[in-house]
Amino acid sequence: MSIKKLVLLSALGVALSAQAQSAPATSGTLVIVPAFGEVKHANDEATITFAVEEQDKDRAAATARVNQKMKQGTEVVRREDPQAELKTVGYYTYPVYPEVPDGPRPLANPAARRVPIGWRVGQYLEVKTRNLQALPKTAAAAQKVVNLNGIDYHLSPELSKRLDDERIAATYRNLNERIASIARAMGRNVNDAVIDTVDFEGSGNYAGGQAEAAAAPQMMRMSAKRADMAEMPEPSFEPGETTLQMRLVGKVKFR
Repeated sequence: MSIKKLVLLSALGVALSAQAQSAPATSGTLVIVPAFGEVKHANDEATITFAVEEQDKDRAAATARVNQKMKQGTEVVRREDPQAELKTVGYYTYPVYPEVPDGPRPLANPAARRVPIGWRVGQYLEVKTRNLQALPKTAAAAQKVVNLNGIDYHLSPELSKRLDDERIAATYRNLNERIASIARAMGRNVNDAVIDTVDFEGSGNYAGGQAEAAAAPQMMRMSAKRADMAEMPEPSFEPGETTLQMRLVGKVKFR
């Protein structure tokens, strides 16, 4: 064999060796693949909270005014939005004590009893509705009697279920796209990839979320003249949208 052929064979062997070192075997490789999915949709349901609070030296008088205003407010909401779901919650009664003056305080007498100078009574009304177009008008009418305490826009259960199906499909589709990209990067055929495990939790946390603690009723100060207002401008509401996200982790093995 000539020297020229020996040189060519030697160079070819070096090239093949370098190629083998740069592309290690991937048969049987287990790949962990994270994937993400997201869907967005306009909110179609709202929960609006109204409240009434009264303060008086006579607890019975304060309670009577609260009961009367809550009854009137409930009737207004039912008249403006007959399909709404109403629920009264958070009835509370608190004693009001005199303020303690600043400066040095005398030693407390264990036998002494603090005497309240008044009472603060209040109640909340939760209204759940899908009539978002009429909600500003409903809120304005109710505000002539009760106070607007808060509003939460969200997805209805039916829409949430449909969007959850779409979110799962989008996340699984992203998993397949990533597997294809990884296969190309490894120089493998995507058909050689076999999905071994799909973890839709995506975080390793399989424990259910703890229920949120019920919030304590908040005391509010409201104008006593609110019920006497003849006209109430409609508030401006924007339902916005909700974004649902999902993360999954897939285990893929290459044959």
